Amino acid sequence: MDVGVVLSPEKRTQILSGAAAVFAADGYEGASMARIAAVAGVSKGTLYNYFDSKADLFTAYINETCERHLARVFDQADHSGDPAAVLRSVGKRMVQMMLSDQGLAIHRMVIAEAVKFPALARGFFEAGPARAIGFLAAWLAEETRQGRLQVADAEFAAEQFFNLCQARLVLRRRLEMLPNPPDSEIEQVIEASIRMFLRTYGTD
Repeated sequence: MDVGVVLSPEKRTQILSGAAAVFAADGYEGASMARIAAVAGVSKGTLYNYFDSKADLFTAYINETCERHLARVFDQADHSGDPAAVLRSVGKRMVQMMLSDQGLAIHRMVIAEAVKFPALARGFFEAGPARAIGFLAAWLAEETRQGRLQVADAEFAAEQFFNLCQARLVLRRRLEMLPNPPDSEIEQVIEASIRMFLRTYGTD
C-alpha cells in the first residue's frame, strides 16, 4: 500500500462490490486480484492501495456484509414490549438473510474453503454467527433482568433460537433441495420456534 495515496470510501465500496461478484462466481481460491480489479473497474495498483492481499479483501467483504445485514436484523430488538414480537422480527429477518442470494453464496464459499483456509472460516464465524449470537444473548439477558424471560445461559439460548429458526428450510435451500420459500413458510417456522423457545424460557 502506498502511504501517500488518499483513500476514497466510494472507491473502497466499488472494490468490495467487484470482489463480491468475483468471490460468488469463482470462490475464494479461484478468485484472483487481477480479476477482482477488472470487475471493480480499477487497476491492480489501486486495488492494493486499499487491500494488502486477497485474504484482507475477503475479510473486509465478509465483515462489512455481516455488519450491514445484522444491523437490519436487530434494529427492532428493544425492550419496550412483548418478547415474542422481537423474536419474530429477529428470527424472520435472520432466516431471510441466510436465504438471500448473497447469504447462500457466502455460506457455500466459506464451507468450501474452510479446510484449506481455516482462518477465513473463523473470520466469517466471528463476523457473522458469533456476532448475531452475542447481540441476541445481550437482549435475552436484559429481558431476563427485567423479568420478562428466565434465561440462565443467554449465549446458549441465543444459539438455540437461531438453530430452531433454520428448521426445515435453511439446510435444504443451501443444498438446492428446494427453491426460495415464500415468507408464509418462513413465518410458520418462526412461529413454531417462538412457541417452543418460550415454553422453556418464558415466565408464564
